[in-house]
Amino acid sequence: MDVKGLWALIWVLVGIGCVLALVTALPAGVAADSGAQGAVMQQSSEESDRLADADEIHIDIFVSENGTATFAVDYRFENNSDGTWEELRDDVEANPEAYADSQEVRWNEVLEEGVNATEREEMELSNVSVRTDTSAAPRDLGRVEVRFEWSTFAYVELNRIEAGDALAGYTLSRNTSVQMVAPDGYTIEEVSPSPEDASADAVYWNSDSTEFSPDPPLVVMIEESNGEEQPAETGASPSMPWLAVIAALALLAILGAVGWWLERQRADVTGAASETPPLANGSATKANGPPADLLSNEERVLQLLEQHGGRLKQQAVVSELDWTEAKTSQVVSGLREDDKIEVFRIGRENVLALPADDDTEA
Repeated sequence: MDVKGLWALIWVLVGIGCVLALVTALPAGVAADSGAQGAVMQQSSEESDRLADADEIHIDIFVSENGTATFAVDYRFENNSDGTWEELRDDVEANPEAYADSQEVRWNEVLEEGVNATEREEMELSNVSVRTDTSAAPRDLGRVEVRFEWSTFAYVELNRIEAGDALAGYTLSRNTSVQMVAPDGYTIEEVSPSPEDASADAVYWNSDSTEFSPDPPLVVMIEESNGEEQPAETGASPSMPWLAVIAALALLAILGAVGWWLERQRADVTGAASETPPLANGSATKANGPPADLLSNEERVLQLLEQHGGRLKQQAVVSELDWTEAKTSQVVSGLREDDKIEVFRIGRENVLALPADDDTEA
């Protein structure tokens, strides 16, 4: 073999050696990366498990008017002399981001179940934070508090908020309690399941007597009346109902007299009217207002209110105009924001009304 052939053989052997080295190194690198990722996932799981081992878990849910809720999840540990709490506290304070990430992963699983149940795709968790604290009364406890915001947690319609359906994937575990608080100016009208304790603006459940499975909780919150749209009854005027009855009877008598007079007038001019050509369709349409297809949605609602004496239930608008509840609610909200109508509640139904005329009242 000449010199050129020898060098060619050497380079071939070197190339084969490099390929073998790469083939051997790649699996090792992949295995190392997989091991690192597995270690991170295992660490996240371990952190979540350490918090889940709390002696007590209390969850506060503060609902806002726009449907967003602030969660405060309080993991409580007995602060005894064995040093378990001190070890956990030091670990949380040294790795707050790791604990926050593990809690975000856990609650995102609940959120995904809520999205599937409510079809509110815009749900999202944000501002997840973790901090430690201690309390000495009534017991000596170490506490890890996790806080975050849950957007579109509740469904909002005008002055009504429905909260709790987003917890379709959550079950009260052992030694866990939940409190849901309404926004300022709202009162709680309906609660399911029955709470352990309740006030005008908050409800409380615990795992000893309540389970959220298979149905999620439901809390209906209603905005309090400001006293102008629906005046409250007072004891100073007990005769008001009788006055209303008398006024109604007097109005009926007047209407009856007017009807009798109009009937007499119509009878007097029957012959002349029979000779008069009928009104064109355009004239009749003008007397009753423009055709419905030439009116905007807002104008159709206002026209309907005028035809019913200035006041009508929202559900009647849905039936009269053959609209969906969502479309009706959107149109009503726009009219209310423009101060073209007023909206208040009678029982559990929204009532629409044209604004009061100051000159008429005077």
